[in-house]
Amino acid sequence: MVKVSNGKTIRRLGWRSMKAAKTRNLIAILAIALTTVLFTSLFTIALSINDGFQQSNFRQVGGFSHGGFKYLTEEQFNELKDDPRIDQWGLRRFLGMPTEVPFNKSHVEVSYADANYAHWAFCDPIEGRLPEEGTDEAATDTAVLELLGIEPEIGAKFTLTFDVDGHTTTQTFTLSGWWERDEAIVASHVLIPESRVDAVLNEVGVTPPGSSGMIGTWNLDVMLKSGSRHIEQDLNQILADHGYQSETAGDDYIDTGVNWGYTGAQLSDNLDPIVVAAIAAMLLLIIFTGYLIIYNVFQISVTNDIRFYGLLKTIGTTPRQLGWIIRQQALTLSLAGIPLGLIAGWFIGGQITPAIVSQLEGIVPVTSVSPVIFIGAALFSLVTVLLSCRKPGRAAAKVSPIEAVRYTEGGTIRRKTKKGRGGVSLLSMAWANLGRSRSKTAVTVTSLSLAVVLLTVTVNFANGFDMDKYVSNFTASDFIVADAGKFQNSVLDFTADMAVPQSVIDDINAQGGITDGGVIYGQTFGALEYVTEDWFRQNKERFYTPEQMDNLIRLTERNEEGLLADRIQLSGMSDFALDHLTVLDGDLSKLYEDGGRYVAAVYADDDYGSAEVDSHWARLGDTVTVRYVEETAYVDPDTGIAYSSPEDVPAGANWVAQPVKYRDVEYEVAALVTVPSAFSYRYYGADEFILNDQTFLQDSGTSDVMYYAFDTADEANDAMEEFLRDYTENVNPQFDYESKALYAAEFEGMRSMFQLCGGALSFIVGLVGVLNFFNAILTGIIARKREFAVLQSIGMTGRQLKAMLVYEGLFYALGAAVISLILTLALGPVAFTAVGSLFWFFTYRLTLTPFLIVVPVFALLGVLVPLAVYRSVSKSTIVERLREVD
Repeated sequence: MVKVSNGKTIRRLGWRSMKAAKTRNLIAILAIALTTVLFTSLFTIALSINDGFQQSNFRQVGGFSHGGFKYLTEEQFNELKDDPRIDQWGLRRFLGMPTEVPFNKSHVEVSYADANYAHWAFCDPIEGRLPEEGTDEAATDTAVLELLGIEPEIGAKFTLTFDVDGHTTTQTFTLSGWWERDEAIVASHVLIPESRVDAVLNEVGVTPPGSSGMIGTWNLDVMLKSGSRHIEQDLNQILADHGYQSETAGDDYIDTGVNWGYTGAQLSDNLDPIVVAAIAAMLLLIIFTGYLIIYNVFQISVTNDIRFYGLLKTIGTTPRQLGWIIRQQALTLSLAGIPLGLIAGWFIGGQITPAIVSQLEGIVPVTSVSPVIFIGAALFSLVTVLLSCRKPGRAAAKVSPIEAVRYTEGGTIRRKTKKGRGGVSLLSMAWANLGRSRSKTAVTVTSLSLAVVLLTVTVNFANGFDMDKYVSNFTASDFIVADAGKFQNSVLDFTADMAVPQSVIDDINAQGGITDGGVIYGQTFGALEYVTEDWFRQNKERFYTPEQMDNLIRLTERNEEGLLADRIQLSGMSDFALDHLTVLDGDLSKLYEDGGRYVAAVYADDDYGSAEVDSHWARLGDTVTVRYVEETAYVDPDTGIAYSSPEDVPAGANWVAQPVKYRDVEYEVAALVTVPSAFSYRYYGADEFILNDQTFLQDSGTSDVMYYAFDTADEANDAMEEFLRDYTENVNPQFDYESKALYAAEFEGMRSMFQLCGGALSFIVGLVGVLNFFNAILTGIIARKREFAVLQSIGMTGRQLKAMLVYEGLFYALGAAVISLILTLALGPVAFTAVGSLFWFFTYRLTLTPFLIVVPVFALLGVLVPLAVYRSVSKSTIVERLREVD
């Protein structure tokens, strides 16, 4: 075969063919533009919401560094900071927190932070600068200055009293800079020079890490060279390269923190095959939606031009050249359609995003201009165009010149001859007509099905957000009242002067509307347990160096059995509070008995409510001996001299706390439980046990109420919310409250956002389905005008013809209903398993309400669209329609 260089001729032929079909070109450009609008608007909305989510998450986390290494020694800090995987690093050393009025309802931290850390923590002065070393300077935000009654002026003096590892100190600072308070950020910062941190530690006699394991330690925050795609993996690899790990307590243990505000970090943590499959399915669904738009246009175009392609084949045009002509036209039309779609899609997405974000409390409204939006949308559109014209191109290439000249829709399909006794009915004719162009029928039914599936999935997705799960992570009852410090300062120990007095409880009860409630008594007395050295080390090694741990064990008292004394957390719960515990093993019935010597061992749990089995030593049936300490002596182990208080111990001397007067009480572990965070101490570091409230009062001899929790009738919620707001702000400002209504509103806003996003996507896909349905009916009737004229010429009435067309439309609707129902039932559980791994508060609940609503709508369209199209076509007489295609 002689190879002829005729590429230029083929291009000219394709170009002139395209110029001759201006209406078709306009429709194709609009279809491509609509597809690009779909991609661009979805990408714009998704990335804009993601950026907004990340900015809001960063403010909740308190910064936007990728992650960090916590509670380091200075040697560990210097070793890790220069790791080649780290792009930038920042240092922070926490010193203490003010807890007294006016800071009892505010979370304020005093610490040193270098310029990088301060910037990542949103502590960039808008006036002045960060403090200089060797000075008494400090920088803080406007909220702290307002609480202190200080005008934000550079050089202003202010005095701050705060706690440093149990030691109260008062320090005076000179304001070197300040920034505006961001209400979304949980903590305010008072930043001081590192030299001042060391000076205060020396002044109060605290050596890092202090008794809490964090005072004065080196905290290294980092920005990674690899970005936020796999933060946890990179942090662990950095530790491994230096001989450390973050999994189990030990000499080589270093605690790490991953910034969960980054979407990439959350995704990588939950990236299992199901999640990957769900993401891939969503991307394929988006491409397929665009494919349905464009494919139908090109299929109709090729069908209409099939005679033209047949004539080209008679003069020697090869199938490959015909395919190239179609692709050339598609790419040329894309040059016009894609840019239009990119611009329109970004504008539409930018307008929809604020409406979606407005449903969410505290989410920063951002319209992303990421190049990913435009590059991704353009590539998706181009791939979709090429895929869409591939099959029509093959159809044009395969048809023979004779078949092309005589082509009618479905005319090339060969069927077996069937003999039947029932004759031909309008219903059977309608069913047979759907099989004449099976690809068109499949596209139409699929596009309609996708709309139903998407809407059903969206509703199931939004309904699956379990408000009880979400709210219970923050509060366990309708209202909780406590000292403001319990809500604001998670490192603040509960003390007797923080107890909720009976007068406050009486004031609340006097409002009425309370359906149930109870108190939780907190520990304000000395109490010890005795544990093995292995458990002692496991529970505390993350806070101490090996040398410090060995010294701590040397200085810790042992009982007659050689067990080590350790701090214990006890709480007494009323029946109302006990009802809110999650039982892992055993049962709580014995804890409802007043005076019973039974306890529940409290295990830690993660965000998904799964208990951490290594977080406690106690098992069901174990005996726990609690030593209630009434008098303690502080003994120098080197000299044997006893002192009455730690303050009396000479500077630099070691001391061991030894109970002098005490009572030992034995309890049986009746249950292993997890406690809602709202009812917990809200800090960790000691083994925790729960007692019956009356047993707690009898054995401890104290009655300090840590929380008063209660539920109210629905109609009384608003009144109680208003009362507590006024009461804690104006009448008794020492106390504060948490309410379920606040978190419920936050939850509803998030659910509304997903409903709006899913609804918009469902609408777009539904619109595609309706357009394809309209196209299928329109092209089917136009292509069969002569056939219908022939049927009418031999006796079929207009009513019978319209009935047949209506049956066709109903078959489309019925097919869509059946397929969408099968897809919903089959794929729903799989897809929502992936969703459940991303959202800990998701519970799959199947509802078919959207399906039952949408299917009748499609059935109505199946009746109205064929009638409307036929009415337009039937304006011509039978003779005119017979002559039209002769």
